[in-house]
Amino acid sequence: MTEYRWLLPSVLLGGADEGQPVRRSMRDWIVDTLLFLAACGIALLSLSDIEGDPPALVLTELVVGALACGAVWLRRRWPVMLPVVLAMLSTGLVMVGGPQVVALFSVAVHRPFKVAGPVVLLSTVTLFPYVALRPDPELGYWPSVVVGIAFSGMLLAWGMVVRARRQVVWSLRAQAEVAAEEARRLERERIAREMHDVLAHRISILSLHAGALEFHPDAPPEQIAKAAGAIRSSAHEALQDLRQVIGVLRHTPDDPTPERPQPTLADLPALVEESRQAGMDVTLDLQQPEPPEAVGRNAYRIVQEALTNARKHAPGAPVTVSVAGEPVQGTCVTVRNLRAVPAGRARRAGAIPGTGTGLIGLAERVDLAGGRLEHGADSNGDFVLRAWLPWP
Repeated sequence: MTEYRWLLPSVLLGGADEGQPVRRSMRDWIVDTLLFLAACGIALLSLSDIEGDPPALVLTELVVGALACGAVWLRRRWPVMLPVVLAMLSTGLVMVGGPQVVALFSVAVHRPFKVAGPVVLLSTVTLFPYVALRPDPELGYWPSVVVGIAFSGMLLAWGMVVRARRQVVWSLRAQAEVAAEEARRLERERIAREMHDVLAHRISILSLHAGALEFHPDAPPEQIAKAAGAIRSSAHEALQDLRQVIGVLRHTPDDPTPERPQPTLADLPALVEESRQAGMDVTLDLQQPEPPEAVGRNAYRIVQEALTNARKHAPGAPVTVSVAGEPVQGTCVTVRNLRAVPAGRARRAGAIPGTGTGLIGLAERVDLAGGRLEHGADSNGDFVLRAWLPWP
């Protein structure tokens, strides 16, 4: 967006402020060269109109006309001053007509109507003394004035159309840039949500196994080996998830590496089993036909985050997970932490502290999916998280 904000004065207003240097692109050089040649051509066609004038006046016409044609190169730097000066000179001189045409068109392109309109009006006013000094024997006074006014109005209208088109092009480019930035922001937020859900789940499992080793150093060697293996496996999976997230952030359109498939509702039993192996008491009730991929992925992430929160805030508490729904009714995910905690499995002092962003992330995910999220303690004191997801 910064680039297009810088281009706004260059594209719409003809560069910097009045009198400041202007940087030309290759296209600008081509356009300015063509307009310079056009101004010189019109000035050369006006040579026949000064035949018979006194030699001093002819010399003045040639010198001023040449200077006016050269001044066309200043039309971007002086888009207002140039047509004003040329309008004053055109009161009695013929060969400034070509440069004046280019200058009037330029001011209509590079300045708004409140500036270009008075400049064109000044040029129109100078028609009256010019036609009086150099009458056209074929048209007469008033027809010549009318033709001159019509031509000036045509230049103004043409320049305004070009200016309006440039404004539309700039606006579309700016909107495209804003849309691209918004898409990148949404993608970063999506990656952040996925990273939070996945890594929080992995780290909470690591914490459970590490806590078991800490509080039971005299456990049998096979149990210690099993816990160490689970820690190694969870750490390896966490690193894989981190690599996948970094790979998405570094992904380019030319990179043929596809993104790893996202989990769906079919992966929910494996998630529950992984939590059971970490020592959680989880019961799964899955009464749900295979939903659309987006619904299944969101349901999986909701259960994953709910189990992670249960491990953080209520370790040892039995958890029940229920997923049910139909195509028309949508999918309802319910995760309940039972109030009763078995003896000896109370919350340890070394448990992972919560950041408070898990439920916020779930609320954002469910809201983006068009669903509803409710959570809190029920009448029995159990913590219940309930989410409803519509099918597309």
